[in-house]
Amino acid sequence: MSEILPFDQQALTKHIYNHAPVGIALVSIQEKWIHANSTACNILGYSLEELMSLPARDYIFSDAFLPSELLEHASTSIEFEKQYLHRNGNVVWASVHVSLVHDRPEDEPLFFIAHIIDITASKVAELKLNESVERYTSLKKYNHDAIISFGLDGKIINGNQMTETLTGYTIAELIGARISRLIGEDALANLSSDMLDHSLIEKEIDHISHKDGHPVEVLASLAPIIIHNHKVGFYLILKDITEQRRLLIEKETAEKTNKAKSEFLAMMSHEIRTPMNGVIGMTDLLLESELDSEQRQYLEIIKQSGSTLLNIINDILDFSKIESGNTELVHEIFSIRTTLSEAYYINQPRALEKEIDVTTSVAPNVPDYLFGDGTKVRQILINLLSNAVKFTPSGSVSVTVEQIEQTSEHVKLQVEVEDTGIGVSADKTIRLFDPFYQVDNYMTRKIEGTGLGLAICKKLVDLMGGEIWYRPRKDGPGSRFIFTAKFRLQPFTGRELNDRTDRSHESGIEPLKILVAEDNEVNQVVFIKMMDRLGYPVTVVPNGEQAVKACTTQDYDMVFMDVQMPVMDGLMATSKIRNELNGKKQPFIVAVTAHAIKGEHQRYLELGMDDYISKPLSMTAVSAVIQKYIAKREN
Repeated sequence: MSEILPFDQQALTKHIYNHAPVGIALVSIQEKWIHANSTACNILGYSLEELMSLPARDYIFSDAFLPSELLEHASTSIEFEKQYLHRNGNVVWASVHVSLVHDRPEDEPLFFIAHIIDITASKVAELKLNESVERYTSLKKYNHDAIISFGLDGKIINGNQMTETLTGYTIAELIGARISRLIGEDALANLSSDMLDHSLIEKEIDHISHKDGHPVEVLASLAPIIIHNHKVGFYLILKDITEQRRLLIEKETAEKTNKAKSEFLAMMSHEIRTPMNGVIGMTDLLLESELDSEQRQYLEIIKQSGSTLLNIINDILDFSKIESGNTELVHEIFSIRTTLSEAYYINQPRALEKEIDVTTSVAPNVPDYLFGDGTKVRQILINLLSNAVKFTPSGSVSVTVEQIEQTSEHVKLQVEVEDTGIGVSADKTIRLFDPFYQVDNYMTRKIEGTGLGLAICKKLVDLMGGEIWYRPRKDGPGSRFIFTAKFRLQPFTGRELNDRTDRSHESGIEPLKILVAEDNEVNQVVFIKMMDRLGYPVTVVPNGEQAVKACTTQDYDMVFMDVQMPVMDGLMATSKIRNELNGKKQPFIVAVTAHAIKGEHQRYLELGMDDYISKPLSMTAVSAVIQKYIAKREN
């Protein structure tokens, strides 16, 4: 046995060298390859011949560990981790151990021997773990919420930086302390019970105790800490909602204030318009009677003053409802030419009084009928024309409507109102569309008004997706106000509308049975006198309860229903009339109200009314709604 031992050792050494799972490389003192086993070649991805042609230093040493460290006896071996690029392009991580080989310790070294162990799998896992830890650390460190970990015994393990900000404690003060210091003993006791759902406990934790004693409102989330399939504690995530709660309270307060403002405007509208209805209505009736020139002059002044006051009220209410976001577009078929004519005729009396020539022009390619909010367009035109006439002492005002863009479905129009008036100085044009802004000082101004007309125009144009701007007149003093608006094209000839209007005019006064529900005695008289002038007899009741009784005992064609009345209001009365006459002939119910707040018209229609007129009443408005009913009945 002892005789074959040298042979066996040599064979054993050769076997280990060739078949070891560890790469073994032999490198001379001059840093030249001597040999490498197959495992080393496989780890690096090269054949032995290819490896021999590469610099050995690049494979068994690193920048941090040089051969001189071994040759100068600074250490007996060196060990490091090295990253290689495999021939197939993959990254290989290896643990490299390098030492010197001597025949005898006191002899000079013969060569370097390097052991190369492939640690790619463990290294990749380590890097992933480190990456995960870094992500978690970053999430915890830079999270805007406080994150606190604590064990099942209730003792705090750790916390992030936001925890210190939220609680007032340092992390050092919290570690080892009981979480009940922050959330209370009851919440901790519930956490210790497996019977309770965590989501229920989260809802209970709506505040924590700050170090200085004050409560901090929070939104809490709980997540169990699971290690080896066992729950060992919890993460408590706390979001400070103090600011959100403050903003919510402010939002609710603003909404309540806005609601109170709307209700106040509605009430003021009613309170002001109701007596104004009496003033203007009775003035209209008196002007229809025989008067001498002095009496007529006085009445004209009363009517003009009442109309001015009403315009001011309308401006303030219109601006308020637009500002509060309560104005919506009502899309319907309308004629831009008719709308322009209406605006023209409304401003014509004042223009004639000042001897101002007003002309209108609509380009031939502008469609006859459009689909959009004709009422809003009319309001813009009336405001711009009114301003032009108001600020033009003498000369002319012109309105032109042109088409500037058209597709298969839409058309974009540009409207320009030009006057030869006093114009606007360049330094004041920038604020022309600001609310309440007036070009001349309120102490010295000669022109009446609220300064809201142009602001309202801008809001309405914006609502229609257009633009409005000012330009000085090109030839001499004066102003040009230009706005654009987009409308849907409407293939409607208008023949039916014209035929219907002609039939209404030809038919004359039709016998109608009309009921008026109105509690104000002055307005009762106005209604009776107006109906008398229009040729219709009426029955008047002072409240909704009597209106219901009248409609259920007699057949009325029309009911003019005041919305705000004692005993029973007009809305409740309308509902009862509709219910009690279900399946029978229903009267045409017209809401009569002093409310001028947006949305009221649509709301009244949804509640069962057929139409709507606003106080102060005029014979024109009353006559128009009657004719509308007659036309509907004929069809």
